[in-house]
Amino acid sequence: MSDEDILSRLRTILHDTFEIEPERVTLQAHLFEELDLDSIDAVDLAIQLQRLTGKRIKPDEFKSVRTVDDVVAAVRTLLND
Repeated sequence: MSDEDILSRLRTILHDTFEIEPERVTLQAHLFEELDLDSIDAVDLAIQLQRLTGKRIKPDEFKSVRTVDDVVAAVRTLLND
């Protein structure tokens, strides 16, 4: 799966789960400051990403995720493991 595919799926997840308009989901967008996610939303996002990748996301690894680009990189790493 390419980074563009991951971004596209992430836009769908964020729209369907949190009602965030896809055009707001750019690689530079900050999850908490710009997209208004909170810590509980981050847990929900991690669960959705687990469904996408079929792999468990370790909480310690997800703590460092701040931007959409960080999420794309984390998903890419999971898919390549």
